[in-house]
Amino acid sequence: MAEIVQEEGHKGKGKRKAKKHGTHIDMTPMVDLACLLLTFFMLTTAFNKPKVMEIILPEKPKDNTPPPELDKNRALNIILVDNNKILWYVGMAEPGKALAEADYSKEGIRKVLLQRNKELFSSISKMKKDLIVGKLKLSTDSVEGRMKRFYKADKSGPIVLIKAADGVKYRNVVDIIDEMAITNIARYSLVDINPVEKMMVQNHLGSKPSVTAIK
Repeated sequence: MAEIVQEEGHKGKGKRKAKKHGTHIDMTPMVDLACLLLTFFMLTTAFNKPKVMEIILPEKPKDNTPPPELDKNRALNIILVDNNKILWYVGMAEPGKALAEADYSKEGIRKVLLQRNKELFSSISKMKKDLIVGKLKLSTDSVEGRMKRFYKADKSGPIVLIKAADGVKYRNVVDIIDEMAITNIARYSLVDINPVEKMMVQNHLGSKPSVTAIK
């Protein structure tokens, strides 16, 4: 707002001076507007949270301790190929070993993961159900801590090894990691595909694709 101040001339005889007009700007409305804008941007920034994917990485071995041997019965190898297909097998890679085929649907690789991770998935599902119905009262930190203990104590669930072939999109890698979270897989890792698995994929697809790991 602007305010016009009028100054009167001298009274009495003599030449009458012209009136001078001074301006005064009231900054109060501008300060109020700045406070409103600042509050608005603070609220909208708090609501707009970035979307991230949480991946739990293994701890580094101490004192050059060799990693534990992989249980062949728990090893679940998942090979991502092009055309949104998934090939998988259990155990170690062997020439001539048959591969099973699946996709990213509920009846595809998710069903395979749930069948092999039934015990851990049931335990975590029961805990979440108890939280919903009110039988169990835990804070967010307590829930995360209990889930970590479930993962650490898991001795029967699968150890999933995820491998990618040539032509696989990064979207497929993100989708398979999402399936790990949905099915509560305790241990999984992204590793390179080996030469034996290249031959297994070639024999299964009936062609000769160039199979390499995603870099």
